[in-house]
Amino acid sequence: MLSAFTARPIIELKQRDKSRIESILAYGDRVLVGLHTGCLRIYRVNELNDGTETPEQNGNAQPERPKPRAADLLREEEKFSRRPIQQLAIIKEANILVSLSDNYVSIHDLQSYALQERLEKTKGATAFAVTSNIVKDASTGIPSIVSRLAVAVKRKIVLWLWQDMELSTEATEITLVAAVKSLTWGTGTKIVAGMDPGFVLVDVNTQEITEINKPGGLGDAGGQSGSRFGAVTSSGMGYMGMGSWMPKPMATRLGEGQMLLAKDVNSLFIDTDGNPIEKRQIPWVSAPEAIGYSYPYMLALQPPSKGVLEVRNPDTLSLLQTISLPNANFLHVPQPNISLAHAGKGFLVASDRCIWRMGALDYDYQIDELVTSGRYDEAISLLGMLEDTLLKDKEGRVREIKMLKAQGLFDLRKYREALELFSDAKAPPERVIALYPKSIAGDLSSVESNKDPESDAEPEEANGGTSTTNSKATIATPVSSLGRSVVGKFKTEHKKADSDTSSVRSLKLTDSDTASIRGKISETLTTDKALEGKDLKIAVNELRAFLAQTRVQLKRYIDTDGSLKIPLPPPSESESENSKPPFHYFILEPLPPEPIDWELKLREVAGLVDTTLFRAYMLVSPSLAGPLFRLDNFCDPDVVNEKLYESGRYNDLIDFLHGKKLHREALELLEKFGKNEADEEVTPALRGPQRTVGYLQQLPPEMIDLILEFAEWPLRTDPELGMEIFLADTENAETLPRHKVLDFLQRIDLKLAVRYLEHIIEELNDLTPDFHQRLIDLYLERLKAGQGEFGSDDERKQWLGKLEGFLKSSVQYNKIRARSQLPTDDPDFFESRAIVLSKMGQHRQALQIYVFQLQDYNKAEECVFPFSSPSHHPTIFQPHPNRRTTH
Repeated sequence: MLSAFTARPIIELKQRDKSRIESILAYGDRVLVGLHTGCLRIYRVNELNDGTETPEQNGNAQPERPKPRAADLLREEEKFSRRPIQQLAIIKEANILVSLSDNYVSIHDLQSYALQERLEKTKGATAFAVTSNIVKDASTGIPSIVSRLAVAVKRKIVLWLWQDMELSTEATEITLVAAVKSLTWGTGTKIVAGMDPGFVLVDVNTQEITEINKPGGLGDAGGQSGSRFGAVTSSGMGYMGMGSWMPKPMATRLGEGQMLLAKDVNSLFIDTDGNPIEKRQIPWVSAPEAIGYSYPYMLALQPPSKGVLEVRNPDTLSLLQTISLPNANFLHVPQPNISLAHAGKGFLVASDRCIWRMGALDYDYQIDELVTSGRYDEAISLLGMLEDTLLKDKEGRVREIKMLKAQGLFDLRKYREALELFSDAKAPPERVIALYPKSIAGDLSSVESNKDPESDAEPEEANGGTSTTNSKATIATPVSSLGRSVVGKFKTEHKKADSDTSSVRSLKLTDSDTASIRGKISETLTTDKALEGKDLKIAVNELRAFLAQTRVQLKRYIDTDGSLKIPLPPPSESESENSKPPFHYFILEPLPPEPIDWELKLREVAGLVDTTLFRAYMLVSPSLAGPLFRLDNFCDPDVVNEKLYESGRYNDLIDFLHGKKLHREALELLEKFGKNEADEEVTPALRGPQRTVGYLQQLPPEMIDLILEFAEWPLRTDPELGMEIFLADTENAETLPRHKVLDFLQRIDLKLAVRYLEHIIEELNDLTPDFHQRLIDLYLERLKAGQGEFGSDDERKQWLGKLEGFLKSSVQYNKIRARSQLPTDDPDFFESRAIVLSKMGQHRQALQIYVFQLQDYNKAEECVFPFSSPSHHPTIFQPHPNRRTTH
């Protein structure tokens, strides 16, 4: 049970005093008590310390001091009335006291209590209600205080109005269908009248009367739609067979524009326009004697025979506290009863002989007590009703309690509800992941610390009772630790019962009761066995959704390279030391608080989320692990490498390493598989150089050293395939550093270098003179090596043709160097020399080679015509003096 209020008697009639208390009124530090004799007593309430007693210091008992009296009697008006004073109220702005006695309403001076006027129109009055409100004039906008007095006189409501301090108009009368038993102001101009046939809402300005009907089916056994709430119907036995006893209609104003109507054990919530609000019946065991509202709680005083005050949550209607108040028969909540000014102020409960003042305990203390007893919904509801200024950290407390509730649901194996609540509370992923076994959470796990490490890989295998017990203890830790801190707070802050309150028995829990409940909750929340098998898969499936959502949220703040998308501003002197970035809720903050590198912590959280999501996929849907790697991720490479390798998912492993830019590791693995050097059996697709070639083709030119390092084995294994790394029609291949590639290929095989040069010159139109010259050099190097370099004469002729063709087509090579390299005595190179000489402008020498050495006159003419006009031909074709004429 919650300890929201503590009861302290402030006024007790002496034993020899035979008077009975009929009415009470509290304002400021005054309490006015109307007795059945017509006497009015005025008390001053002494403000006593409602806080906790401080413990004795150093073991020395403090000297006892006389306790001040709770209230002092200041004045007694014995002739205030000749009859019992049934009701009291004040209109402070008009400085008047209103009383109901002898079925008349009278006006008294608030200072002297002298009778000013008995309102004759109130003859037969049974109840009245007052209200004061600030109203702006419609024409001038000037605010003024408007007070209204409404008196129930048989079937009429008689109204008086005060504008500021002056009675402004004559009384207004509104006639209803039945005798009015109770009046309760809903707003400054609307009042709820309770009658035997039911309730109506009266607008005192327009005099419009609205019947208050309950919605169809709400507490109506007959299913009648729109019937008047509280009316006597034929569907029930009614009250006529009970000695003509009729239950009293009651109403009270609640917070946020709501009102509560009650008759017998039936209840109805309405708004201030009289419309019913869909809410279940309050589960009263018996009809309350009185109802009220003290922010933020709903009050119900049970009949004097029970003498119990019930404190309920108006949102959940749960009974939070019962306080024993012997023979109490009415309660009084000082105005205003719904404002923050009233927060912590004491309302009064009275019996015929005693008046108790109800002191509200600290709201943070109340929240702690609800949490300790495991009543998380009540704690969250209470926090929702309280204003932020009344709590130390409302948002943080709501979030923490939601997470505690989610953890409890998780322990009860309600995984979907738990993870949805964790998500709603924006729980730090670390806190959620720690609830899972090591196979999912890794070293972060708090539930498998004593299990054999090998059992993590097989979550379906139980591991005996020891780990289960340890799991229970660990899971319950957050609740238990919070409970211990709160209990400690109780011991130091909870006020001991005064001797004056020995007659008051509060029905709150003792320490043993609290401990018992905590034990029961712990037993309920903890698991009977370790999380494994089917349960583990269900839990992990829900975790996947949580992590996927968290992953999306993280992307708002962190870039793929681990840097913040919006850098944090440098801390300024004006900022609080406790200022946090918008993503702080992702991070489990240390206790006690210490400086945090927010960017580093966010990267760690991103890594934890992705790594755990990978583990989850591997457990329940291994096929979905691959797509994760094709996205930018922060997975821990060691974890992924180990898991994928163990499970034989080598293709996924290669994709992951590529995504993490761990290219060397990926290429080493591909080489191992491609050369069939692995101990494990791999798919045919991984054998051979095909995957390595494809991988290398994806690498950017700046990684040329790594490309060349791992390109060698594909080139030696399958040169045709390996050359695709450098010859492919891709931007990467075309932008590779060509000198490096050429040197590399030439070291492996001259033919590969030639092929590369032919590609970049002929297809990519590279005009670099060095490449053109090197191609000629390589052609000549192989041709000069002899016939043994070629498989056949045709192949050698083909290379020689390539050389001659290139010497003709290219203008970028060094002609002098080329001529010097060409043998002068080898007939195979005569034409090549002629081409070079012709390119050098030495046409006569070129012509002589064609005519005299090659004796190919057609080529001689082809050689001459591009460089000379026909008029020169006789000169060029002059016979050589040393040439012997032949026929």
